[in-house]
Amino acid sequence: MFKKILIANRGEVAIRINRAAHELGIKTVAVYSQADKDSLHVRVADEAVCIGGPLPKDSYLNIPAIISAAEITDVEAIHPGYGFLAENAHFAEVCESCEIKFIGPSADSIRRMGDKMAARETVKKASVPLVPGSYERVKDKDDALQIAKRLKYPVIIKASAGGGGKGMRVCHNDVRLVSAIMTAEREAEAAFGNSAVYIEKYFEKTRHVEIQVLGDRHGNLIHLNERDCTIQRRHQKLIEESPSPAVDPKLRRKMGEVAIKAAQAVNYFNAGTVEFLLNEDGSFYFLEMNTRIQVEHGITELVTGLDLVKEQIIIAAGLPMTIKKQDKVQLNGHALECRINAEDYQNNFAPSPGRIDRYYAPGGPGIRIDTHVAAGQVVSPYYDSMVAKLMAYGKDRDDVIKVMTRALDEYIVEPIKTTIPLHREILRNPIFKRGQFYTDFIPRLFGKYLKEQS
Repeated sequence: MFKKILIANRGEVAIRINRAAHELGIKTVAVYSQADKDSLHVRVADEAVCIGGPLPKDSYLNIPAIISAAEITDVEAIHPGYGFLAENAHFAEVCESCEIKFIGPSADSIRRMGDKMAARETVKKASVPLVPGSYERVKDKDDALQIAKRLKYPVIIKASAGGGGKGMRVCHNDVRLVSAIMTAEREAEAAFGNSAVYIEKYFEKTRHVEIQVLGDRHGNLIHLNERDCTIQRRHQKLIEESPSPAVDPKLRRKMGEVAIKAAQAVNYFNAGTVEFLLNEDGSFYFLEMNTRIQVEHGITELVTGLDLVKEQIIIAAGLPMTIKKQDKVQLNGHALECRINAEDYQNNFAPSPGRIDRYYAPGGPGIRIDTHVAAGQVVSPYYDSMVAKLMAYGKDRDDVIKVMTRALDEYIVEPIKTTIPLHREILRNPIFKRGQFYTDFIPRLFGKYLKEQS
């Protein structure tokens, strides 16, 4: 096992990794930008190194600075968390070339699944069902119109190197498609340095369901059941739950087997997530594979009893993972996660950075909070607006909704604006309570807050 690791991230995920490492008896090194010098993730680590200015490109995306910090603190491994460099194949290669273990999958797996078009081609060979669409980048507007004619509207434009909803546009006609192609290409180039986009059929009555997979270097590969991430705004997840109210044991087994096929197609090890679109009739299609720990990994931990971050570290150290056989995976109870963001949801979800003067976190049975904030701290305008991940656990879905509703009513984060009131509205909505929602849930029922969605 490692003696010391560096955590190449910030905020709540850095604290989460720090906790897992300390419980394994591993010392930690935090890296931080000048804007984060007083952050909690810096205080809880055994050592800390400043790696640059507030902008991500000067710090958390600065590979030479991170590697220098790793070398001067003599760490054996680097955990990238999620976001920033977590799915950067070049960073994984640099770590390995410097004889520092990368706590994640191989650079080859990251690269093959990171390019969405390449990923589609790879899993197609493994007989994984795909959303109908193009397999090559869109060449020009005529090519786009021809593809859309074949697929029939509505269609969705996606960035090949994309993620987080960037470079994505839904189109219902030719006029919208032509203008959206150019916008999506510009956005993809700015966000990922790659302007390539492709087109898929857009299903309007669908759910977003993902399967957590876990594999080690000893040939063991299992799935840890599903998470339902259907409640989204502009392809950004707001609420996740496990298990999905739309998945029965037979479908769960089938989706899990397909997820394993997708992971095997790239010789995958460590934690990863295979994302699917699930239609009303039970048909499902591969969307993408995230080659990292997910933001919402905590709800899988609640219903399986596994610590996924510890498993990541164990696997990176070359040891077998804790559970090696699929039939040993347990699914107990129901878990929900609400992403609490510093956003004014009644003003088009405008960012709401600033100092937190009053902070009271809910507690009691069934509550877990992963956060990096406290009273007196500042939510920075330079990074993601997430304040906390509020998770609840109950014996079944009805029970966990009651637990989460109570926790949201207790939660105080002031004076900045947060999404706490929106989550209260969602959990009290009868459609959500029945579990009969689709990806159009937020724009359809809360569209008055979304000026950017027509």
